[in-house]
Amino acid sequence: MSANTSLYSIDAILILDSDKNRIFTKYYKSPHENTENDLITNPKKQKQFEADLFKKTFKQNSDIILFESHTIVYKEYSDFIVYIIGGLSENEILLYNVLQGLTGAFEIILDSQLDKRSLLESYDMVVIAIDETVDDGIILETDSSAIAARVTNPPTEDVGNIKIDLSEKGFLNAFNFAKKNIAERLQQGF
Repeated sequence: MSANTSLYSIDAILILDSDKNRIFTKYYKSPHENTENDLITNPKKQKQFEADLFKKTFKQNSDIILFESHTIVYKEYSDFIVYIIGGLSENEILLYNVLQGLTGAFEIILDSQLDKRSLLESYDMVVIAIDETVDDGIILETDSSAIAARVTNPPTEDVGNIKIDLSEKGFLNAFNFAKKNIAERLQQGF
């Protein structure tokens, strides 16, 4: 039995509201797939897939299903559902960890107010959290606090504090500094 392992574990991430409308959808395709997947390229099939999936999962007391040759884990809230969709042979525990990390990050970002209104008000941070969790179908992070920290904390100041003087005097100072350092290194080498 050969194991079909790949970094590209996620086929799609969906967030649908309680009326089956899209809040967020992103379908991923691994670059080494040579088969045409209509679900990725055809918006009409995507809508049908989402409608059928919603019918199958809405108001169910489950969190994992096998549906149309996909392994799907999901979590239902008061007025929206988050779906993580992987291939049929994908590890459901891995998918569930992605779901737990992502929804945990949502709880941190939205201050535990997980409803459609707060999701839409902070839509930019929700999308960034999804992008920090999964990139092109590759799982980047499953720790909810790490995901939330990447979304809410500004980047470190190390890069932003560098001041470069682009005037003629600045170039002359940089040239003299480099000339002095090169001369010292040459003398040390001989």
